[in-house]
Amino acid sequence: MKAKQITQENADNQIKELYQSAFPKEEQIPWNDLLQLISRMPLDFTAYYDGEDFIGFTIVYQRKTFNWFWYFAVREELRGKGYGQEILSFLIDKYKDSPNILDMESPEQPCDNMEQRKRRHGFYLRNGFRDTHVYRTFEGITYTIMMMGEGTFTGQDYDDIIRELQQFWWK
Repeated sequence: MKAKQITQENADNQIKELYQSAFPKEEQIPWNDLLQLISRMPLDFTAYYDGEDFIGFTIVYQRKTFNWFWYFAVREELRGKGYGQEILSFLIDKYKDSPNILDMESPEQPCDNMEQRKRRHGFYLRNGFRDTHVYRTFEGITYTIMMMGEGTFTGQDYDDIIRELQQFWWK
C-alpha cells in the first residue's frame, strides 16, 4: 500500500465520489469547502493505493493535545479485504506519540445500518480505541467518541474541536 498526500490541486474525482458516497449528507462539508480547509487547517489528507488502484482516504486533524481521525473511508467493494485494517494500522503508527480520537455513528442509536455500525465499533475496539462515554448529536445522528492513548476526553474537548473547525471554515 502506498500513501499520497492530497492537496487542492491533486484531489481527484475518485476521492470526491468516495467522500460523497461513504458519508451521510449530514456529515459532509461541501467538497469545495473541504478542499479549502486543507490549506487553512493542519489537516493530513491522505489517499491510499494498492499499486495504482485507489483504496480509500483519511483526513486527520492534527492538534497539540490529540489528533482527530476525522474522515476514514474505503471503497465499498474493497471493504472486508483488510485494507481498512492496514490503513488504520498505518495511522496508529504515524500518530503513536499522542492520543487519537474519532467519532462514529453510535451503535446504540436505532438506524437502518445497525449491523454496519456495530462492526465498525468492534473494529475500533479491537484496534485499541476505547469508548469515552462522550456523545454528541448533530442533524439527528448521535455520535460516540472513541479514544486511543493516555488521558481523558470530555464533551468540552469535542466542543473545542467544533469551534476550531467553525473558525477555519467560516473565515
